[in-house]
Amino acid sequence: MPFQLRDGARLYYRLEGHPGNPLLVLGNSLGTDLFMWDRQIEALTGRFQVLRFDVRGHGASDTIAGDASMEALGLDVLGLLDLLRVDRFAWCGLSLGAMIGQWLAVHAPQRLTHLVLSNASPFLPSHQSWSERMSLARRSGMAALLDMVMPRFFSPAYRDRDEPFYHTIRGTFAATDAEGYAACCAAVRDSDFRPHLGSIATPTLVISGTLDTATPPSGHGELLVQGIPGARSVLLPAGHLANVEQPAQFSRAVLDFLAR
Repeated sequence: MPFQLRDGARLYYRLEGHPGNPLLVLGNSLGTDLFMWDRQIEALTGRFQVLRFDVRGHGASDTIAGDASMEALGLDVLGLLDLLRVDRFAWCGLSLGAMIGQWLAVHAPQRLTHLVLSNASPFLPSHQSWSERMSLARRSGMAALLDMVMPRFFSPAYRDRDEPFYHTIRGTFAATDAEGYAACCAAVRDSDFRPHLGSIATPTLVISGTLDTATPPSGHGELLVQGIPGARSVLLPAGHLANVEQPAQFSRAVLDFLAR
């Protein structure tokens, strides 16, 4: 369904599961859409009502010209939840979605019950490399980034299996609006949550992929675990899109944490 943002742009979302269950919101990564969570929905909707959406500039959501900020992406989420009249919710985000989750934990902690940060980092250098990626996307389109990004999304073992869902994610990335992708790259580029981790009081689970070359545990997930008081950690044998490579293990880790 479409939801109209403050500036008139549309944000598309799906709400699944029993309305009487607690709400779990899923935040997608750069260059994907809400369908990246398809392999989690059956398991998660057994205990939660699940809200998933396309981040602005991705999937069926509208692109807003110019660079985005993490604040804008976080306010998109809060606006959607206000529309749905949801006060408290659990958040599970991967990569970009995990950064949005950190923004929510810092700026709207009263709204969060639990926080799952998957394949995540509080800071992703360097500023120049992100600016170059944005320029390439805007100049040459998403196809120019495929050979760079797909090896960062998935481990070689998963790519070698040649599963249909790999090609689904690859096709989604290629079809993502280049301006929308670049705009959200700017939000990642300009974010640094390292000074704020100690203030996060929401119960937090950090999921990292041992085969993740984009946000490996060392220097990324470990910073979150060390910086967020009481944060728990789970390692999965997966690349950057751990929920795609290890769907059953990922869902079980999330559900076990949310049940605590």
